[in-house]
Amino acid sequence: MDNINALFFDIDGTLVSFKTHQIPRSTVEAIAKAKENGVGIYISTGRPLQIITNLKDIEPYIDGYITTNGALCFVGSNVVCCNPIPKEDVDFQLSDADRYDYAVLVVGESGVRLYNKKPVFDEIFVRDLNVTNIDTTLPVADMLEKEKVLQLTPFISAAHEKTLMENLSGCVSGRWHPAFTDITAKAADKGKGLEAMASYLNIAISQTMAFGDGGNDVAILKRAGIGVAMGNAGDGAKAAADYITTSVDEDGVWNALKHFGVI
Repeated sequence: MDNINALFFDIDGTLVSFKTHQIPRSTVEAIAKAKENGVGIYISTGRPLQIITNLKDIEPYIDGYITTNGALCFVGSNVVCCNPIPKEDVDFQLSDADRYDYAVLVVGESGVRLYNKKPVFDEIFVRDLNVTNIDTTLPVADMLEKEKVLQLTPFISAAHEKTLMENLSGCVSGRWHPAFTDITAKAADKGKGLEAMASYLNIAISQTMAFGDGGNDVAILKRAGIGVAMGNAGDGAKAAADYITTSVDEDGVWNALKHFGVI
């Protein structure tokens, strides 16, 4: 397809299988072919750069990143946009975690800390998402003194999330897992990240294609020239997409890129 110049990929459940924690061979080959055809390859994830540890097989093809759900976007060493959470909202979030005794992953500009550690963190992030490089013994306070906060990930229910967000006036929430949600500044979501990246790259939004599977992908699936939901995607992502491919474990990326003539 001649008019697609840039592809944007979510990681978990889109590029990387929840079952194997690996990128399927067909996906690696599809991305290599797209790159060979002159198409830009970009990541669009809720993960901060510090815990993007599962893309080794495609790293040589990646041109840039939308991270922390659009709070920090960059191409090479050039920051395209950075949207921190207001301090008063960070303070409220942490006080709420104290009050109701739950864990929060706090993402700074360069550091990641776990506030009020609970077993659910290891159960989800370490076991299910294979994130093994966060030192949960490091204090949050030290990081807060030095860095702005880009994302908060509280391990709470959807019902608690609704109540919490009523008190975080400067933030939006994007849930992609039943056990937690990702909170960023209102200026940041994957759709806004796509707009910033397209402007920086001097390409039209119509020339972009985005892939995703979770609730935090809805904004970018709606905003992209073509939004592709994986077969394993949630209902919200599927409803937001222009096209639904097969699952990550059933060659979904390859099949979609073939369908649209990108490869």
